[in-house]
Amino acid sequence: MGNDALRSLPSVDSVLNELAVSEGEDCLASQVKSAMVRELLDELRKVLSGGAGASIDISLTSVAEEAARRVKAFGELGLERVVNASGTVLHTNLGRAVLSQEAIEAMSFAASGGVDLEFDTALGQRGERDARTEELLCHLTGAEAACVVGNNAGAVLITLNALAEGKEVLISRGELVEIGGSFRLPDVIEKSGCVMREVGTTNRTHPKDYRDAVTPDTAIIFKAHKSNYEVVGFTSEVDLPELVGIGRENALPVVEDLGSGALIDMSTYGLPKEPVVAERIKAGADIVTFSGDKLLGGPQAGIIVGRKVFVDRIRKNPLKRALRAGKLTLSALEATLRLYLKPNEVLRERLPTLRYLSRDIEEIGALAIEGAELLSRALGKDYKVKVIDGESQIGSGSQPMARLKSKLVSVTHKEGRDASFIFKAFLKAKPAVLGRVKDDSFLLDMRTIDKASDIVPSGFLGK
Repeated sequence: MGNDALRSLPSVDSVLNELAVSEGEDCLASQVKSAMVRELLDELRKVLSGGAGASIDISLTSVAEEAARRVKAFGELGLERVVNASGTVLHTNLGRAVLSQEAIEAMSFAASGGVDLEFDTALGQRGERDARTEELLCHLTGAEAACVVGNNAGAVLITLNALAEGKEVLISRGELVEIGGSFRLPDVIEKSGCVMREVGTTNRTHPKDYRDAVTPDTAIIFKAHKSNYEVVGFTSEVDLPELVGIGRENALPVVEDLGSGALIDMSTYGLPKEPVVAERIKAGADIVTFSGDKLLGGPQAGIIVGRKVFVDRIRKNPLKRALRAGKLTLSALEATLRLYLKPNEVLRERLPTLRYLSRDIEEIGALAIEGAELLSRALGKDYKVKVIDGESQIGSGSQPMARLKSKLVSVTHKEGRDASFIFKAFLKAKPAVLGRVKDDSFLLDMRTIDKASDIVPSGFLGK
């Protein structure tokens, strides 16, 4: 049976000929299709050789249909839209910050042709690619100089390597953070070529701990903002101004990694206070690193600001070329930074991250009521849909204890289908809708939803 079935498998050429009949002009290259057909036939041979292929249709028509499906899917591979109703505003797995229209248009412009990325048209010679963003960053933070790399981990890596390679970096034991994906600060310090020297204890670190740890091999005092956890109870840490004083006493630069990187006082918008980059520069930090795609609300980027003497050393480091940002990132970041030059009410309106974080509960509630009505009609009588109170979180390691009051659309099935089934059904829809499961209910947080109809994807088959 197995050998007969194997002999009955259609040939590569016959499947390709069948494909050619059904394809239009927009088809994949012949070598790509040939490789995919061979892969499919190899899979079928393995199944048939194992004796498990009795129910498999290996006719030319059936095999060609499966090959056509795979070829079509492969040609359409790419990012797909996901509606973020999870309750996490800055969702790392969904790409964090939603870009402003200004940033999107700037990226499109940069992508559509040549731009003066690294060329000075006034002088007719090579220019500095970070020049425009540097000017904006210095204005917004009060720093002497600035540069940009691909992400904040890269910003920390190149800063440490440029300023302390082969030397000691002092850091409080209570600030040895780990962020998503098991990414640990001690690992970054090690890869930077520096020697990490812990001071203090997990819950308490004092100025004396830093002073006693300084040796001739010490190159940097490093402070990491605990953006994704808090230590409570019997605690003590050395604030930045005092660290700066210790640094000055020992001629050591003080570097602070803020992670989230707020450029404005978030409490102005009714949000919890977050360290503001300009305040840290004013307090004396020699270098501050932070992300572009968290609280700043821009593209993924690592931003380095501080004293010119140190930024120049970082900029000249060979790693800068390996970690540098491309024209799309820089154009989107520049457009985002320009929004911070606007009045507060304009910034809030145009920057999606800030708009979502500071959204009025009444606005969210009205959207939730409309969404619940639309969803109830779409799902039918077997589902119970209602609006409930809930909480959102900022996400991406920003303000881990902060909770924002929100309105949620709750979906349950009257006949016993569990919330996990509903969760998966919404993810299979086009576009996928990401909610969350809690207390046997499927929940859709409306804080980050622009239109009520967004939570009712077309082609939804969850009934």
